[in-house]
Amino acid sequence: MNVPLWVWAATIGAMVAILVIDLAIVDHPWSKKSGPKEFGVRQAAWWAVFYIGIAIVFGFGVMYFGGTTAGAEYFAGFVTEKSLSVDNLFVFYLLMGAFAVPRQYQHEVLLVGIVIALVMRGFFIVLGAQVINAWSEVFYLFGAFLIYTGYKIVRDHVKGEDENQDFSENPAVRLVKRFWPVTDDYHGAHMTVRIDGKRHVTPMLLVIIAIGVVDLVFAVDSIPAIFGLTQDAYIVFTANAFALLGLRQLYFLLAGLMDKLAYISWGLSAIMLFIGVKMILHALHENGVHAPEIGIGASLTVIVGVMAVTIVASLVKARIDDRRRRAAVSGAQEDSSAERS
Repeated sequence: MNVPLWVWAATIGAMVAILVIDLAIVDHPWSKKSGPKEFGVRQAAWWAVFYIGIAIVFGFGVMYFGGTTAGAEYFAGFVTEKSLSVDNLFVFYLLMGAFAVPRQYQHEVLLVGIVIALVMRGFFIVLGAQVINAWSEVFYLFGAFLIYTGYKIVRDHVKGEDENQDFSENPAVRLVKRFWPVTDDYHGAHMTVRIDGKRHVTPMLLVIIAIGVVDLVFAVDSIPAIFGLTQDAYIVFTANAFALLGLRQLYFLLAGLMDKLAYISWGLSAIMLFIGVKMILHALHENGVHAPEIGIGASLTVIVGVMAVTIVASLVKARIDDRRRRAAVSGAQEDSSAERS
């Protein structure tokens, strides 16, 4: 799409306004209660639906002004990035536990993480667009990278490395610990505090640094994925932005379901493999090789279908496992009663 500069400016301005409103959802100044507040599940559910609704309305706007193809590219990119952002939430969930972040401060940590992710992805979008314009063969590299990423997701999941990996001890965190003393406890939302005349950093700063590093890693994965669906920089940016907005509410909504999405890694792996193959076929086609092209309609169908099957299968498995656990507990209780009698 040929997007005027004023539309870019208006879009970015709207994103900033939404972030400000997002912060005000919890930290509203008109509340009689002071201090940070915990995010309730019902509140998170309503706002998560609200943000997804905004993203869908925007997608229909893209379809109206940019055409059916542009709209389909946006929705395919949004679903892909939203799926990958759920994977982000798993890592955020592990980080919150590793740093023992109090629940009332988690929303602030997540908001900072979302802002960092937006900045990171904005940088990689600009870089990726320039590279694609200068060197179309980069699609081979992106495709191979996504195929390897899909393989790595499944490999780590099968080996259990995705659960055992310690994201809290990355080089950036260790570097901070090396030069500054770290307090044992949180001091509200402060990232630094002065104790006995000496400046200390708090665990709040460490968890934000850790999330920033994770955002960088996920940006490297997600940007090639969406460029495999569209090369329109505006669609790439807005699909990423809307996938990230509302992520904070989605975190609190899914916090109790993290262990139930057992097959999410398999679904993300399948999507990565599919887009990787699509990019390589596109590169072959661009270089004059007779190769089939996968249309955006087919891509959207595959991506939505894979995630739907993944979520339904995960929830069915969770229900079956729960029934088995209840049956095992009931059987153990019956055996215990029989022994006593």
